[in-house]
Amino acid sequence: MRSVKLGSIQQVFGTNSHNIWLRDHCKCDECFHKVTKQRLVDTFKIPEDLESESALPESNGIKIKWSDGHTSFFRWTWLRRHSYDPQFVDFQPFLQKKILWDARIKEYPPTVKYEDVMKSEEGLSNWLLNIDQFGFCFVDGVPPKVEETEELAKRICFIRETHYGRFWDFTSNLEHGDTAYTSLALKAHTDNTYFTDPSGLQMFHLIEFNGTGGSSLLVDGFWAARRLKMTFPEAHKILSTIRIPAHSAGDPNTLIEPTPNAYPILNYNPLTNEIYQIRYNNDDRSTLSHLSSNEVEAFYDALRKWNNILIDKENEYWVKLEPGRALIFNNWRVLHGRAGFTGHRRIIGAYLNWDDYRSKLKISNLTREEIDEMI
Repeated sequence: MRSVKLGSIQQVFGTNSHNIWLRDHCKCDECFHKVTKQRLVDTFKIPEDLESESALPESNGIKIKWSDGHTSFFRWTWLRRHSYDPQFVDFQPFLQKKILWDARIKEYPPTVKYEDVMKSEEGLSNWLLNIDQFGFCFVDGVPPKVEETEELAKRICFIRETHYGRFWDFTSNLEHGDTAYTSLALKAHTDNTYFTDPSGLQMFHLIEFNGTGGSSLLVDGFWAARRLKMTFPEAHKILSTIRIPAHSAGDPNTLIEPTPNAYPILNYNPLTNEIYQIRYNNDDRSTLSHLSSNEVEAFYDALRKWNNILIDKENEYWVKLEPGRALIFNNWRVLHGRAGFTGHRRIIGAYLNWDDYRSKLKISNLTREEIDEMI
């Protein structure tokens, strides 16, 4: 195959890039729209026999003149980030690594102030970084009202509307056919396992309560997955490969199933091998009619081991929600639940889309140059 050894890059980075790949990724004004950030180059008009006539290193990159008369310039930093032979860096090097946690997080839960989030971009950025790193964050000083709480959620992105409505305002009245609308205890779970695209973030704000019980439970699913992998690797393999069907059918006019209709509990990015999503709600699981005979006992054994990690007191973070303190968490990472309760308990909140949250996280924490280098 035709490839270009890029002079000093060979010495400094030890990388090789194919002619077709380099020409296809040219970022000049003819090949890439600087405003829309979209490609303009016609991949299929690039000559199959394309050669480089010259490759001239400069202080911040390399200029390549091609045999078709075009000239491209590539920054060293961009080449290093996107190198495929070999790969040098993660796909998201600009954002900090995740901070995994257990029950000891109760001593230092990530918390920001409502006024900081609402009045400054720095406050918003700090809030989003906490959510990204820890998977959840409290916001103190939120007025215990619908409008202000809704505006807080919209500080990130638009609110996602589902069959539960847009912005929730619910009590234990069984308005919807879901145990969340009762006073029963709820085990650790993630929401929307029955959606093809589960909601990314979830916000709760308890604004009224005159009863007993009702403490909220949080469990770091990424930490639980790591523990499972360390202690029971075969169980971890099973739960990251066997697909589990799910449904929502409690409302009279609703039957929601994902497409495809089954996903693993533990989902890993095939490009980075990093976990990115937990999809687990044992109550919303559909009939397991797709397992082979030799998978059944192994699956239930793996599921039991997973559950034992989730209910281990060392991994459970219990906290009482209260008016004025909103909780937001990553529904793809943090499992939540609650203790049973008595009395009147009113919670407001919302779902937010994953992709829109991630967009705001990056825009709030990366420079324009870093964003350009990512794409």
